[in-house]
Amino acid sequence: MQMILKLVDRISSLLDYAAQAMVLILIASMLYEVAARYLFGAPTLWAFDIAYMSTGTLFILGCAQTLREDAHVRVDLLSSRMPARLRDMIDGVAFLLVLAPIMGWLSKIAGERALRAYVHGEVEHVSPWAPLMWPFYTVLALGMAGLTLQLAAEGWRAFAGQRKPPAPHDAPPLDLPKFDTATSPKSEA
Repeated sequence: MQMILKLVDRISSLLDYAAQAMVLILIASMLYEVAARYLFGAPTLWAFDIAYMSTGTLFILGCAQTLREDAHVRVDLLSSRMPARLRDMIDGVAFLLVLAPIMGWLSKIAGERALRAYVHGEVEHVSPWAPLMWPFYTVLALGMAGLTLQLAAEGWRAFAGQRKPPAPHDAPPLDLPKFDTATSPKSEA
């Protein structure tokens, strides 16, 4: 089982590297668009499409690794006060039995959508550039599938008691100077 969990972690890492590449693509395309628009007066047709596609894909591709690193925002007002084993059981149920099946179902739908877009040659109809949509849909489906696998792996780890304890998220106390009201000058009215 450890080999499967390591494989899932590796897949999440690879998807994360793809997300990092998407950031570079987004930056380069936006820099090119700004230069083309403001230096040469020739805006591109594709800037908006590249921006929303690369932003959407980088977020979904990074989700699995973010879950692996326990970096998602979490409200732990109640769970931080629970025993670790109870917290693991709740996470196991949530990840493995609730979220992984839902995300698996959404991944299947996304994969079917990507296949349909490929078969029919679907393009973005509201864009003057009209890019093919199947590459975008395919990357979204892959990211969702990776998140599904990572949810299952983290759920299994939670049930097996193998999850790392959550890192303390408490901010250090602020070291503010004390204001002594007894010695402060009073305003005379």
